[in-house]
Amino acid sequence: MTMNETIHFNDGANEDSLRMVAAQSQANESLSDEELRPDSLDDFIGQPRLKEQMRLFLTAAQKRGVPPDHILLAGPPGLGKTTLAMIVANELGVPVRITSGPAIQHAGDLASILSSLDEGEVLFIDEIHRLPRAAEEMMYIAMEDFRVDVMVGKGPGASSIPLTLPRFTVVGATTREGMLPSPLRARFGFTAHLDYYPVEELKKLIHRSAKVLEVAISDEAAEELAMRSRGTPRIANRLLRRVRDWGVVHDLGQLDTDAVTSALDLYQIDSEGLDRLDIAVLKAVCRQFNGGPVGLSNLAAMVGEEAETLETVCEPYLVREGFLMRTPRGRVATDKAWRHLGLTPPQQDGALL
Repeated sequence: MTMNETIHFNDGANEDSLRMVAAQSQANESLSDEELRPDSLDDFIGQPRLKEQMRLFLTAAQKRGVPPDHILLAGPPGLGKTTLAMIVANELGVPVRITSGPAIQHAGDLASILSSLDEGEVLFIDEIHRLPRAAEEMMYIAMEDFRVDVMVGKGPGASSIPLTLPRFTVVGATTREGMLPSPLRARFGFTAHLDYYPVEELKKLIHRSAKVLEVAISDEAAEELAMRSRGTPRIANRLLRRVRDWGVVHDLGQLDTDAVTSALDLYQIDSEGLDRLDIAVLKAVCRQFNGGPVGLSNLAAMVGEEAETLETVCEPYLVREGFLMRTPRGRVATDKAWRHLGLTPPQQDGALL
């Protein structure tokens, strides 16, 4: 579960208020996701260098009158890979076909999708690193030669019939570029790496989203929200909707800093953007393991979560923000982690860890 989908009550938390907020938040969640998604590069906030690269790439293809080369979007979850894929199709004025790596279980599934594409259409494959091996091998030929080989019959009498495909553009999204095999990665003509957002860009994004949602929010509240959003637009928009729900339930005309802090305190998102699980990890390292080093499996057992969840959900942010360090012997809490928990770090050889 994500940091905003897991809610645990603090002592003395207002359970009635939380139930009212949760009911309000379910009303238009899926609609809000679509409403908040920009449909052009001009409206896309953040990633300025990537935007200029993509603008040049798409404009050049349009002037040549051909579909652009295949595009690989790489980066952590929630930074806008799916949004950029939709924008590519909108900028080109062509339809987009959407699928994902886990949804394609056999090469035949991929062959069916490829054979139904129209000229110039965009095929968006989310989590492309999770394509099965047989489908990957089919993608090599489809992306380079625009054909697929369809097997007809079985046994000694089986034959391969090449099927010519119209020119199309694959837009692949991955959170683990290193898991893509080299032959597949080499067939992308443009690779875009998305980075975490600074607070100033998240503020702009929050103001834009608030305008779309018809919510008034002060600049100070937007900044507070941005600082708790872990550098991720998806989290910023999700937290904005939760604060909006707080404003609706409490009849607020404008969302201010008090509304942001009260709402996010209820959902256990602290001033650094750490949630309940993040805090549990830091407390376990500091209190149970005296600051570490501690192995991932031991840490997972201590906090009652899967090791993969800690490694993919918690660790990247905790390491990036300087709360944890990865060492050959295990995870170690930094001085910043001890201070954030209000604890005194131990001393080793007269120096703080």
